[in-house]
Amino acid sequence: MEAPRHRTTRDLKLGNRMRLLRTLYFDGPLTRRDLAPATDLSTATISNVTAELLADGVLREAGKVESDGGRPQILLEVDPGHARVVGVDVGETQVRVELLDLKLAEQAGVRYALAPGRHDPATVIEHIVAGVKEVLGEAGGVPVLGVGVGMPGIVEYGPEGVIHAKAFGWDAVPLGRMLMERLDPLPVHVENGAMTMGQAELWFGAGRGAQNAVIALIGSGVGSCIVAGGALYRGAGSSAGEWGHTTMAVAGRPCRCGCRGCLEAYVGAEGILDRYLAATGVVELTGEGEEADLERLLDDDSPAAVAVLDETVEYLGAGLADLLNLFNPELIVIGGWAGHMLARRRLDDIQAAARSYSLGQPFATARIVPGLLGPDAVAKGAATLVIERFLSGEGGAGRAAP
Repeated sequence: MEAPRHRTTRDLKLGNRMRLLRTLYFDGPLTRRDLAPATDLSTATISNVTAELLADGVLREAGKVESDGGRPQILLEVDPGHARVVGVDVGETQVRVELLDLKLAEQAGVRYALAPGRHDPATVIEHIVAGVKEVLGEAGGVPVLGVGVGMPGIVEYGPEGVIHAKAFGWDAVPLGRMLMERLDPLPVHVENGAMTMGQAELWFGAGRGAQNAVIALIGSGVGSCIVAGGALYRGAGSSAGEWGHTTMAVAGRPCRCGCRGCLEAYVGAEGILDRYLAATGVVELTGEGEEADLERLLDDDSPAAVAVLDETVEYLGAGLADLLNLFNPELIVIGGWAGHMLARRRLDDIQAAARSYSLGQPFATARIVPGLLGPDAVAKGAATLVIERFLSGEGGAGRAAP
């Protein structure tokens, strides 16, 4: 049995620095006096560490607050402009690349359309690399901490970033390693897109403060992020949250995963549109892609369109009820571009359908709400993969663009 490693003075100082930095990142601005009860650090330690972080440009002063009978207290916060991070959302219709500050405000962005059937690794990698290099040109000399990538499918947790994505035809593609070879010296971190969206909503969106929640991603396909005890739950093989491939109808509609009756075949944008086209014999709606097609369908008051959307709402409600009954979350967040469209128009109906299919107690103790971060939540969440390491002392001071 390996003996526990002795903690050095350096370990202690780094731990204090990270504790204070995380507190200011998530709860700032705070005064030095506020930081004592929030971090359990001594006044002297707080004074020394904040002085170092201010000197390094990680923190900045954010105004003053009056104190009882003494000098005004200075508010401190993490400086969003201290460094930049890159977030990448690889979806089924496009690759979105964003340059963000440390508070996830977009500084630059670029998108590349993905044609049906053009999801091979070489094409996706070229779009990511081109997009990263383009947005880095807008960094203006500010250090860049790294690149986070949100991907569909199962992502093996580890440095190789191995992807298993049925919708793309990928089996054990080591995307993380392949991107690191092209983007060196920038670190690259890869995660499932629903997981990245979930983390972004937990940090800055509708899930902030939730301990037990499910963040549902509904786009062309369907996925989810499960939050247990305030942390993301990945499961034994990093595939937890594949909600879109739970069975809603035995021997039901074919799903692109190869099974039948999956939830994704009924509430994913591709499944919704396929059902409408099959019911009407229409060849296409707009010719402008899935997002425009779904928008058109949602605005259509024809009997065929209403019937398909009513059915979609019922299946979605039943799928949410499964989550409520299985996990008893306090919160379900509906996200993803198609999820936002559906929730914007039919949230009351979705909630009613969930109520009709769920047990009374778990429904009564949960809220079902739309996400707050919009359609770029996956890219913002991917950037949090980099920021998480920075807050943990693993991200360094940033590196130059390749």
